[in-house]
Amino acid sequence: MGYIEKKGRDVHGLNIGDRVGVAWIYSACGTCGFCNEGNENLCSDFKATGRDVNGGYAQYMVVPEAFACPIPNFFSDAEAAPLLCAGAIGYRSLRLTGLKNGESLGLTGFGASSHLVLKMVRHRFPDSKVFVFARSEKERTFAKEIGAYWAGDTGDPSPVKLDSIIDTTPAWKPVVKALPNLKPKGRLVINAIRKEDADKKELLALDYPLHLWMEKEIKSVANVARSDVVEFLSMAADVPIKPEVQEFKIEEANTALLELKNRKIRGAKVLIVSH
Repeated sequence: MGYIEKKGRDVHGLNIGDRVGVAWIYSACGTCGFCNEGNENLCSDFKATGRDVNGGYAQYMVVPEAFACPIPNFFSDAEAAPLLCAGAIGYRSLRLTGLKNGESLGLTGFGASSHLVLKMVRHRFPDSKVFVFARSEKERTFAKEIGAYWAGDTGDPSPVKLDSIIDTTPAWKPVVKALPNLKPKGRLVINAIRKEDADKKELLALDYPLHLWMEKEIKSVANVARSDVVEFLSMAADVPIKPEVQEFKIEEANTALLELKNRKIRGAKVLIVSH
């Protein structure tokens, strides 16, 4: 995210000096069936920031006007950054669960995305209880501090069966461990771009009667659409929902990554590229 330095002659909705952010979605074709229904995240010409085009950590980048999202002034730069990624994908994941007020939600893993989902649930579904599954005791403590009803280890059974679960981990084990905690017709939403190959044996341990019978569902989340980013930013400013952030200079990127690897997570880690 940053400020507009220059704009093309066909740009009319944004101005030089405006503070905007670019999410994982950089662009889509705009004409296919998915784009026309607002699901640009499924477009075959979907382009991701930092993966398909330069950006993310660049000092300057060029982005189509339609995919540059104005940032509410309520948020600092460091607070806004996780909202564009972890927050938007968490918003889409929560929407895909189909959760209704009063229904129970599980969260496997408790990092940048999950802690924002928990805050969303407390606002949108005040009668719903959130159950958190996390390996780190610090993450479990943090979850309860901000409103989780219950927090246990990844392999712990939940005290009651759950209506929906969102998995935010890069591993298969939490998925397999989560499925027995679902009610009949329960839905597990996998909020991850990819899963590690090293523990595929966990996936092979999937047992149909235990994990999937009784019309349980597994649904993946693919990227984000523009509507996810815009709607979440607006809701986050209105509630308000602020992420807990830890700031690192760009020279400290390896430290931040090492802390993620070692499960030293409390909210979101943000790299400060320039001041």
